[in-house]
Amino acid sequence: MRVLWFHLMPYPDLPDDFRDKHRSVWVDLDSGLLDPEVVAASYDAYLDQLVFAEECGFDGLCVNEHHSNGYGLMPSPNLMASILANRTSRAAVVVLGNSVALYNPPTRVAEEMAMLDLLSKGRLVAGFPVGTAMDTAYAYGTNPGTLRAKYYEGIDLVLQAWTTPEPFAFNGRFTKQRWVNIWPRPMQQPHPPVWIPGGGSVETWDLCAERDFVYAALSYYGHLVGKESMDGFWATVEKAGKDDNPYRAGFLQFVGVADSDAEAYRLYREPAEYFFQRSLHFFPGFVDPPGYSSEASYRRKLTSSVRSAAMTTQARGGPTWDEMLERGYVIIGSPSTVRETLADVAKTLHVGHLMTLLHFGNMDDELARRNTELFGQKVLPELRQVWSGYTDHWWPANVD
Repeated sequence: MRVLWFHLMPYPDLPDDFRDKHRSVWVDLDSGLLDPEVVAASYDAYLDQLVFAEECGFDGLCVNEHHSNGYGLMPSPNLMASILANRTSRAAVVVLGNSVALYNPPTRVAEEMAMLDLLSKGRLVAGFPVGTAMDTAYAYGTNPGTLRAKYYEGIDLVLQAWTTPEPFAFNGRFTKQRWVNIWPRPMQQPHPPVWIPGGGSVETWDLCAERDFVYAALSYYGHLVGKESMDGFWATVEKAGKDDNPYRAGFLQFVGVADSDAEAYRLYREPAEYFFQRSLHFFPGFVDPPGYSSEASYRRKLTSSVRSAAMTTQARGGPTWDEMLERGYVIIGSPSTVRETLADVAKTLHVGHLMTLLHFGNMDDELARRNTELFGQKVLPELRQVWSGYTDHWWPANVD
């Protein structure tokens, strides 16, 4: 199994009464809350943590794209990835965004990701999320009714730009270019592996199964909610007549490791409560505008009792710490506890790429590094043995 270190890069200094005095951490967040000195210091610490994760043996380093929010300070993950490409030498650089539907033309994404692949000497994983409604429909003003069609077209254009040897014309519904001829081209041939971050949309499962992309499930509500999503994905893979190689999938999980279960319970409570009660505090009206999801995805959300419980809890002020643990939002404990739990999660969900959130909320740098170090030394080695009988066809060419 591949184990990756994922960073959201949250704003760590939202006030205690944030949830009471502000309606959303996304879209209309009060800019008066932002301290540029805090952001600058956070960027330095967060990048150092990602570099440290490579030193601790993690297979990949993940960044992503969000806009107009205090949940994740990366409107341009490519900027962060370019720094990581230069400061690291072994781990895959996994960009789990660019939201191609937001770029006009999407060839900009093809160019910047080609640069990242070259800067990293062939270590790039290219992620293409649809993007949350907050990022796309509200922060960037994209029509939710045409968003997914624009997204599909953007992926087609990027892949053609990477793989077509001669200049060509692209005559799409949303993008029309007489000359497409990006320079430079990616180092990996025919192109870097493509991963699609998703939150359980039926149409995203279809896309990944049909085109042999990795489905990277980004669930902040843990492996119990994730089980429903992964079952749906694997049913779609089977229907498409594809094999069940676990490396077709990835899953994101919050993790906290300490010397004992009791110490982990004490250490990780505050950053987890900060994340689920402040970083995930958003106005429901921004979440799912008409046209953003298909009818099939709406129906699935309405019939999911586990998802409904998670959303209800979030609406009443966020889950309690004990609810987070009981429902699997956060996996904490001693190395042996975490190791056994994560191995079971990987097998139950049938995923070959485990993306770990070892920094979350307002976690300080010392604890994030201790979490990373303990995981790398005492959890990671044994997890690598899971799925040893399969070949990962969706991993960068120049990463072992």
